Amino acid sequence: MNPTLIKHAQVSLVVAFMQLCTISAQAADFVSTKPTARVEYWQQRQATIDAQVADSASLPAFRLVFVGDSITDFWLLGDDPWIPGRLHGRKVWDESFGGAVPRNRALNIGISGDRTEHLLYRILPKSQGGLGQLDAPSLAPEFFVLMVGINNSYAPEMPVADSVYEGVVAVMRALHARKPGTRLILQSILPTSEPSRDDTVVKPVNARLAALAKSPEFASFTTWLDLYPSFLDVQGKQDTRLFLDGLHPSEAGYGVWRDRLLPVLDSARARVR
Repeated sequence: MNPTLIKHAQVSLVVAFMQLCTISAQAADFVSTKPTARVEYWQQRQATIDAQVADSASLPAFRLVFVGDSITDFWLLGDDPWIPGRLHGRKVWDESFGGAVPRNRALNIGISGDRTEHLLYRILPKSQGGLGQLDAPSLAPEFFVLMVGINNSYAPEMPVADSVYEGVVAVMRALHARKPGTRLILQSILPTSEPSRDDTVVKPVNARLAALAKSPEFASFTTWLDLYPSFLDVQGKQDTRLFLDGLHPSEAGYGVWRDRLLPVLDSARARVR
């Protein structure tokens, strides 16, 4: 056999072997190749919140506590961990609620996927079998900032609007029971991309919550913030520019939310001076 061909073949074998070794080394670096226990996003969030509320020395600095589900939770996300290229509310949060303005420094206890019953369990005192996320005496916020209920419109109890409404009311009562000195900013549920869901659930629930905020039970410590109109387009449907999907706000949407919320907080403070 031609010596030149033999040499070329030997070189080719060496190169191929080196490439194989490189590929094997790269494959060993993939998470997909390593046994890993499954930990859901909500479990990570719950563990983070539990650690935060256990740090009693840091809790007095929080003047606001944001309470809710993924729409509240995703204030804390910058880049979307599931779909690259999407931005949530982290930049807006850091600007306004991350501590640069001490009176608005906020703790966020929203968890993606939570229904009202899950939130009720998290804020139920440990002495009663709950997680006790509001148990710490050193956590004494000026305001709870609440938005919750939309997840109860999926796989719902019937009648749907009644179930959603009663769940929100139960959360309001539980928050007041945990921290009677904390006032409540009750926010409307945002529009969805489904007009039928908005017409049969979101709008009726929002109307009932608006009235409830003025009722004798809640008026002394509750301020109503109707965000719904600010998230509509000129046709009265969900403004897609303010959402990443049919439910969750974009970074621009969180900016709109922040711009509506801050004046309401200032006004509520002024009323009690």
